[in-house]
Amino acid sequence: MSLRAYLHAIARCPSLEQLWETHTQRMAEYGFDRLIYGFTRYRTSTSLGDPEDFVILTNHTREYTDEFLHGGLYFHAPMVQWALAHDGACSWAVLHEMTRERAMTPAEERVVEFNRHIGVHAGYTVSFKSISNRSKGAIALTAKPGMSQGEVDAVWAEHGSDIQLMNDIAHLKILTLPYSTPSRALTPRQREALEWVGDGKTMQDIAVLMGLTTATVEKHLRLARDALAVETTAQAVLKASFANQMFVMDV
Repeated sequence: MSLRAYLHAIARCPSLEQLWETHTQRMAEYGFDRLIYGFTRYRTSTSLGDPEDFVILTNHTREYTDEFLHGGLYFHAPMVQWALAHDGACSWAVLHEMTRERAMTPAEERVVEFNRHIGVHAGYTVSFKSISNRSKGAIALTAKPGMSQGEVDAVWAEHGSDIQLMNDIAHLKILTLPYSTPSRALTPRQREALEWVGDGKTMQDIAVLMGLTTATVEKHLRLARDALAVETTAQAVLKASFANQMFVMDV
């Protein structure tokens, strides 16, 4: 697939599933057969937010994601820390330098050792530029088994500009597509009630528009707040908007 064909395909993707399939196939052509993308809008000085609110896309094995993501190793991963402090692309050769110089903390060393054990030892990280201090996104491109970091760096020297561009465009497209984890999913009625709140309607207005009682409308809004793990309806509207779950077109 040419760069132009890839960009056209990504621009027209109607879903995250289709985008991710297209992107992983394209990255595999350069030798990156395992990817993990992460994005948060809830970053603070001490946290990246609730992991349930992260946008996570990956084709790594369940064995890897259970430990790296759900086990919390990601928070101590040196390349994650690099991505939080930088924009652009970085070779994982920096990890070898940190190891030689003994510049890692014990927690970082555990992450690196886990990655080596599971075959994640050569690759590149791309950190995306943010316009908000609450949001951050990055993608880790893991090289296929048997590919050395030197070989990865040679690929990047030849194709890195195009690879970074494709990841930047994929990231921007991801931000426009609906996303929800199973625990954050809204029912159609919950979504509709939030949409009317977002339009500035009163409870009485919403009840008439939805053909329900005000008590039933409040029930839908309460369940929406519970699903999104927020305390107020205003927070629910904001979080649903962030996840592109509001005013979604059927495609």
